Amino acid sequence: MSDLLRDALIDDLPAIVEIYNRSIPARVATSDLELVSVQSRREWFCRHDPARRPLIVAERNDRVIGFFSFVNFYGRPAYDITAEVAVYVDTDHQRQGIGSMLLSEAIGRAPSLGLKNLLAFVFAHNAASMTLFTRFGFQQQACLDAVADLGARLADLVILQRKV
Repeated sequence: MSDLLRDALIDDLPAIVEIYNRSIPARVATSDLELVSVQSRREWFCRHDPARRPLIVAERNDRVIGFFSFVNFYGRPAYDITAEVAVYVDTDHQRQGIGSMLLSEAIGRAPSLGLKNLLAFVFAHNAASMTLFTRFGFQQQACLDAVADLGARLADLVILQRKV
């Protein structure tokens, strides 16, 4: 079984959306409360420029099983040296090293993209993501108390940073 990382193609969008949607009901990895559609994510997909803010998929046996994306931080030019990184792994493939492989790739690519800082925005109750990011050298910079209403709970958001 070999894993492959590659730039996402528009044909991967349905699999990316499926992975993302599978994370929504647990209320651990995203602040979306309703499932998203492939159509609603097309613009998001198109904002990922492989030369500046890539969207990378992990593939196993010709099936997309995870992805990471870089997103501009704050949207003003002076912040171009900083990006948010988000990592999602299909629920059937979690705890198999896919998240580590994706995050390692993100960190490795950052300098060639002109990035000096990576940020991660993680719910405080998301122990798996907190462990993943801290294992890769991300440090907590802030915790915003009760900023997300997930329905059954108010969630704290931890902002993690890693210099690259």
